Amino acid sequence: MKLKVNAKLDPKFQPLSVICRDMREATKNDGQDIVIGIERNKGYTITYKTRIFPDAAGHDEENFRFIERMVKSLLWVAGGFKIIIAGSAVVGNKIKEAYTYGGLRDFDVHFMESVYEQKFSVEVRDLKDAPVDKSAAAPIGRHLDGCRIGFDAGGSDRKVSAVINGESVYSEEVVWFPKTNTDPDYHYQGILEAMKTAASHMPRVDAIGVSSAGVYIDNRIMVASLFLKVSDEDFDKKVKNMYIDVAKEIGENIPIEVANDGDVTALAGAMDLNDDSVLGVAMGTSEAGGYVDPQGNITGWLNELAFVPVDYNTDAMVDEWSGDYGCGVKYFSQDGVIKLAPYAGIELDEKLSPAEKLKVVQSLMQQGDERAAEIYDTIGAYFGYAIAFYTEFYDIKHVLIMGRVTSGEGGSIILRRAQEVLDKEFPEMAKKIQLHIPDESSRRVGQSVAAASLPEIK
Repeated sequence: MKLKVNAKLDPKFQPLSVICRDMREATKNDGQDIVIGIERNKGYTITYKTRIFPDAAGHDEENFRFIERMVKSLLWVAGGFKIIIAGSAVVGNKIKEAYTYGGLRDFDVHFMESVYEQKFSVEVRDLKDAPVDKSAAAPIGRHLDGCRIGFDAGGSDRKVSAVINGESVYSEEVVWFPKTNTDPDYHYQGILEAMKTAASHMPRVDAIGVSSAGVYIDNRIMVASLFLKVSDEDFDKKVKNMYIDVAKEIGENIPIEVANDGDVTALAGAMDLNDDSVLGVAMGTSEAGGYVDPQGNITGWLNELAFVPVDYNTDAMVDEWSGDYGCGVKYFSQDGVIKLAPYAGIELDEKLSPAEKLKVVQSLMQQGDERAAEIYDTIGAYFGYAIAFYTEFYDIKHVLIMGRVTSGEGGSIILRRAQEVLDKEFPEMAKKIQLHIPDESSRRVGQSVAAASLPEIK
């Protein structure tokens, strides 16, 4: 594989965007069509059509490996509990074997079952019975009328705003420790106190919007790192409906909308840019994503880009949690910086926490250390190729990057190199996609107003 822009510190990097392009080229004359479908709640389905080498042509393992990566990507982009493979029984049955308890994708099966409260399954079909798209995209957000509460639940602080007709009249940030608390009442009282404080600065409360890390289905908390230490029993009893229950304490029949913080960040960016087709990517402890589609809607997809593979190299670093290789969390997060440090000749004290290790590299960057610059340069090359891969699933006009990894000059280097990848490797894409780093102050205010704008007042 010959890349036009190299990842300087990772010469074995094999971007999936180029793999997709190469597969289409290699199969254009005698390829076999295959359709992947991922079904989630209410029958909502995302589909993806591509080509592979014909069955029984000696490429079965190559076909499976390629489709397995695409299935994995779709599953974590959109979320779901059923995979449908139409067009190849050979590949379909291998996928079925991978997505079983104890199989190659055991982690993914258990995770999706916990999110959707459904048994996971894989269906193999003929091409004539291929699944079709069924969208859940909804015009959530951009409602600025009335008196609204916008709440943003972070891992280290919680932010709340009182918003009247689109203007923030009061905002506060309070430090809290949700990830280390086992008692869900700690979380409940913290959220309730924040919302009551915001409510006290308005004549009434017409709607409540919540931005929070995690997975939300119908305003219910299905998976969220904020409740990491809460027992499974308490999670089911006290956590799943927490935001709904808090809203009832603020007032009867107040509409509430809870959305993943990545989606709200993308929505805030779309509102700031006054445009749509926005992909937001946060590079911090992990990689978080959010998306606003061409119609200005939030899709209801998971957008868990941390688990979406971007590197086809089987020797790529493995994520400890999912047990999979080449996934975004090891490229676009503090882990990505730490991974590259030894290749740049930077030794980090193993006693330091990941956040402290990142600070060491950022400090070197501020001092003009070329080794630190090479780390960000490599992440930028990764990211340019990853953006091209994300266009397989998202219609993108704008990419926003944020998070502690992108602060300072490092973020500028990331964007410059990513832009170079698009310019040289994907010139048609480069004409359409603009890359942005929002400034911190506008992002913080924008996030709370965007969260407040989520529900519609009936």
